[in-house]
Amino acid sequence: MMGADVLITGAAGNLGGFLARRLLSTDLRQRLMFHRRPLASDLRLDARVEACQADLAEPQTLEPACRGVGCVVHFAGVLFAPRPEKFLPRTNTAYAGNLIEASLRAGVRRFILISFPHVEGPTTPEMPASGRLDAQPISVHARTRLAAERALFSASERGGMEAVVLRVGTVYGRGVLMIEAARRLLARRLLGVWPNPTWYHWLALPDFLSAVESAIRRPALSGVIGLGDDQPLTLQVFLDRAADHWGLPRPWRAPPAVFFLAAGLVELYAGLFRKASPLTRDFIRIGMVPHVIDTRRMRDEVLPQLAYPTLDEGLSLL
Repeated sequence: MMGADVLITGAAGNLGGFLARRLLSTDLRQRLMFHRRPLASDLRLDARVEACQADLAEPQTLEPACRGVGCVVHFAGVLFAPRPEKFLPRTNTAYAGNLIEASLRAGVRRFILISFPHVEGPTTPEMPASGRLDAQPISVHARTRLAAERALFSASERGGMEAVVLRVGTVYGRGVLMIEAARRLLARRLLGVWPNPTWYHWLALPDFLSAVESAIRRPALSGVIGLGDDQPLTLQVFLDRAADHWGLPRPWRAPPAVFFLAAGLVELYAGLFRKASPLTRDFIRIGMVPHVIDTRRMRDEVLPQLAYPTLDEGLSLL
């Protein structure tokens, strides 16, 4: 393999694919890692991209993928499967650990882990997430990603690799899977939300991509950095405004127990028939955790100016 400025894992996925396309317009040389699902044809056939097939479960495949790379951006993971308590300790934590160790051995300069503020547990505008590593979140998804963060910082202390954790608010924009799913469900009057206001910190897709590119390029960077816009909104307000923008019915309200029951039924069906599970009880748990971010480090070190500072400017992206 030739050298690369950046290795993106999960490049065949949603946000990883968006980042890869963004970097095609730059001078950064990319190596895009995939496992079973192939890269999209526009990426696979681009002469500026080096495709690399590897398996996060097989450490021996990872060091060659990392060799000659300046920066790793780690997206890869599993989300839509039943019983996440069984697989997330492996896919979120052990697999990340395999890649971290391979990056150390290969001499990678910087490792960027894409994470989320839920790992700190509930946060609000009055008490935003501040980069703590000692929280005990309620969802398996958040606990296992926090464990991956800790593993990254521990490894960086041993090996001198720059460790960067980007705790990203909820990314929105056309083509983002969760946003497109919300649109489809609203059109069928199938989208509901619990009535209690739940704070979310949002981030427009172009600003997310700009922030990650900046984190790749910055000469010296390490630690936890929260990414979010200037105006957190509750999930309920965001969905209502998105529905109005699309000319669709607003989501109906129902007690939390309804969502846990629905998720349990979806997981049962998915487990019995070996299907994907677009809804899980752990997904509901993490969705009900309010998350608001202290974005001062983002402003000071990564992205001083947002193109879409609030949903008022970003609504046109939906």
